[in-house]
Amino acid sequence: MATVGALLGYEGGATQNSAAMLKNSAAINKTEASNRWSHYQAKSNKQNLAELALLLPTIDVEKYKTEIDRYKTEKEQIKKEAEAFELRVVELEKASDAALHQHHRWAQAMTAIQIAISLAAIALLTKKKWLEYTSYTVAAAGMGIATLAWMHI
Repeated sequence: MATVGALLGYEGGATQNSAAMLKNSAAINKTEASNRWSHYQAKSNKQNLAELALLLPTIDVEKYKTEIDRYKTEKEQIKKEAEAFELRVVELEKASDAALHQHHRWAQAMTAIQIAISLAAIALLTKKKWLEYTSYTVAAAGMGIATLAWMHI
């Protein structure tokens, strides 16, 4: 039982680390999306200034129309990049939540095995058969929970 408990503990730690890494990647992508949206806003401001410049007398209208078109094109690309980062954030957060759920299952299974070990030790000391069978039952429940963790349920 101790060996099984150690294996479950390892799996629990591994899935917890995986969840943390996924959450960290989501935060990085969220920051990158925010940076892209800031860049998008800067281009919008420049476009607005160029549009305002068209109203001024004695200016090179073609120059500012070209700039406006350039800013519109650049904004579309930046918008696509920002939306892609936002989509990646959602995917990473879902994956992190799934890994964290799996971690909880492994931790529950390990806890059940630890309880089973304690009950087995008490059963050995007291020589109570019912306690021995209870230990087996709790260990089986732990293995059932471990199976759920393994199946990502």
